[in-house]
Amino acid sequence: MTRSEKISTGNGQRGAHSSSSAPQQHPAFKNSKYSTSGSGYEMNVNDKVDIWGQILIVLSYLFLIFTFPFSLCACVKVAQEYERAVIFRLGRILPGGAKGPGIFFVLPCIDTYTKVDLRTVTFDVPPQEILTKDSVTVSVDAVVYFRILNAVISVINVEDAAKSTKLLAASTLRNILGTKSLHEILSDRESVAILIQNNLDDATGPWGVKVERVEVKDVRLPVQLQRAMATEAEAAREARAKVIAAEGEQKASRALKEAAIIISESPIAIQLRYLQTLTQIASEKNSTIVFPIPLEMFSFLANKTASLFNQNQNS
Repeated sequence: MTRSEKISTGNGQRGAHSSSSAPQQHPAFKNSKYSTSGSGYEMNVNDKVDIWGQILIVLSYLFLIFTFPFSLCACVKVAQEYERAVIFRLGRILPGGAKGPGIFFVLPCIDTYTKVDLRTVTFDVPPQEILTKDSVTVSVDAVVYFRILNAVISVINVEDAAKSTKLLAASTLRNILGTKSLHEILSDRESVAILIQNNLDDATGPWGVKVERVEVKDVRLPVQLQRAMATEAEAAREARAKVIAAEGEQKASRALKEAAIIISESPIAIQLRYLQTLTQIASEKNSTIVFPIPLEMFSFLANKTASLFNQNQNS
């Protein structure tokens, strides 16, 4: 059995990093000679260093003793609070998982180590040209927040966890938004971002990466589509304005009809309305005052003038 078969990630540890929390064992290794170490990966408990490896380890310790205290410069290392060190001895990972924070020791010549930063990392997804479900081409970019949740898995299972997460984020953004319509992308960004985050988190779990947040930054539409949408919105606003104006005219005509019915019941009411109008005009201190003249007076004068004209023609 090869070393890659002996060390398996399973689904990784998805919770908070804690030395007291026991990681879940992969189903394939249950009831077998493999056991789960404290770092969340599977290792063979019967896998031991051969005789040549043991000889090299003894020689390394002897070299460390003979060159003491100068060897401390090469053997004593420090990991910051936000760092973990994954140590390989003769190509095999040390039991106990990642070391740190604080001081840790490496043996000269036979130990190599990799420091992993556990802080949250932010990166911008480059603008992606996407064809939506309703056949509209848009350019979408996003921002992703992620962090290393398991240092050992992120070193063993993937060559570059950060680079792999960035490439996967770009492809996931295209795949998810390709199943959405333009209206869903523009109006429901929060649910789209949550869907992208869940897909990324599931895919990067075996890499020891936790995707904390995904935000869709900008959705850029073609210029022709922007003009068409602006024209459509303007036409919709004009149509609503016309409907509102028509409803206002209808209500005003009904009110005038009711006022005319009330005034027709009392002929003196129209005279009172004339006086009220004159009072309103006078209160505004205008230089011009309009006096309403009843139409009956014009009719009387017209009839009188016509009768005098006929009498003159007859005489």
